[in-house]
This record gives sequence, structure tokens and C-alpha cells, in this order.
Amino acid sequence: MGDVGVEALRRRHAALAARLEGPRAAAERGELRTEILALFEQVDAALAGLTTLRDDLKRLAERWKGLEAPAAEASPAPRLTGRHPAIHADHLNASTFVEKGWSLISLGDHEGAERALVRALELAPDDPRTEALLGWAQMHQEKYDDALLSFQRVLMREPANAMARVNLGYICLKRRIFGEAIEHLSRAMRAGDKKASLYAHFYMGLAYLEREMFADAAAFLERAIALGPNLIEAYYHLGRAHWLQGVRDRALETWRRGADANKFNPWAKRCDEMAEAVERDESAARSA
Repeated sequence: MGDVGVEALRRRHAALAARLEGPRAAAERGELRTEILALFEQVDAALAGLTTLRDDLKRLAERWKGLEAPAAEASPAPRLTGRHPAIHADHLNASTFVEKGWSLISLGDHEGAERALVRALELAPDDPRTEALLGWAQMHQEKYDDALLSFQRVLMREPANAMARVNLGYICLKRRIFGEAIEHLSRAMRAGDKKASLYAHFYMGLAYLEREMFADAAAFLERAIALGPNLIEAYYHLGRAHWLQGVRDRALETWRRGADANKFNPWAKRCDEMAEAVERDESAARSA
């Protein structure tokens, strides 16, 4: 609902409030009840419609993300998935900013999400759920130093938070601090969280690719695919690991599997391009 619609509803509310204070309030009691209920129902219907529209916009955002070319990002950050965390109502209204931050992350507006979540922490400091969301927003803006501090604060209060540990591993990987990355990711693998284990194996594979330990990289990436067959970028990097080991047929097979897994995914397109380059014996494939 636009600002004009909201203001019209507020004017009706103000008019009803004035009538309730007026001299004819008792005489108009029945009429006022009817108008108050009508306004309530209109507002309630508008909120329901906006909630549905917001969910539809989130789905549009997910479709938009599928159009993004991943060429500039060799190791994408973990995705924020699932429903937003349960937030208790609070008199300072911090939960409103947390909800807004979650929604903006889902829509890809990480800068706006960071502003909302910083405000939430000003109103209700030291909440680990809010700190974790703030870390996501910062990480996706490549503010790695800030994100590192956010996730460290989460782990101070929730040492068993496996996704916070994965995100620290990802940040260390991006900063090429491979020893610390491997330590964080190894601990995340043992936490018993399926999503955390999926991303921990994926990033461990990328860490070993960077260290040119291709057999180890392939083992971790194969486990990532077993845990999450829809993580198409894992097929792409597993193909690279096989190719860099000199195992042409396995690389080709892996890229073909990735291309067939989801033809609308940009990583599937890259898998298809690499497979075609290998089949044509193009030199470009050797730089995978």
C-alpha cells in the first residue's frame, strides 16, 4: 500500500478518535462500532495483501538471482535460506528492524539490510540472531573485517552456531588465510548441521583447490554434492579439480552432470561451456 493509502486510513482513524472524544459519542456508539470494525477489517486485509505481495517479491528476487552471471565470483558466499528466525515482540521495536533486515538480505539489498540491523542492535544490543544477520549483510558486501567481528560475537554467545563457523571459514578463504579457514570449516563439519556441513565441505574443497591439492579438493567437493545435489557450483569446481589432476574423462562427466542438473542455473551454463570446450579440445579448458 502506498503512502497515500496509509495516510487516508490514518485520517479515518483520527476522525473516529475525535468522534469518540466528542459529545455525541454515546449516542453514536453503535455507528462508531461499525465504522471501527470496518476500518480494522480494511487495514487487516491490506496487511494480508502486502504480506502476500512481499512473499511474491521475494520469489521474484530469487528468480532474478538466477539471472546473475557468476563469472566474477569464483567462490560464492553461503545463501541465506529458510524462514526468518522467530523474533519476540519488544517495546523498543527492534524486532521490526530485524524483520526488515532479513527481508532485505533475501531481496539482495545487503546495504539496506546492514542499516536496519545496526539500528536493531542499537535498540536491543548483544542479540546473537541479529548479529548473525548483520554478519551476512556485511559479508555479502565484502566487508570482511566487519563481518568477521560480527560472527565472532555470535560465537562468543553461541559456540555451537555451525553456520557462523562456516561463514568465518568462508571469510578466511576469501582473505587467503587457509589454515584458519580449514580449522573453522573442519569444526563446522562436526557440528551435525546438514546445511553447515554442505557449505563446509564445499569451501574446504575450494581451499584445497587454491592450495593445489586437487585429490583432496575433489573428495570434499564430491561430499558437498552428495549433501546438496542442487549446489551446482560444486559440480563446476569438482570438474576443475579433476581437470587439474589430468583426469579428463571425469572432469567432462562432472561438468555434464552439472549442466544437466539445472539448465536455468548460471553455474550449469558454465559447466556446459567447459564440457563443450573440452570436447573441442580448446585451450581455454586447460585454464579451468
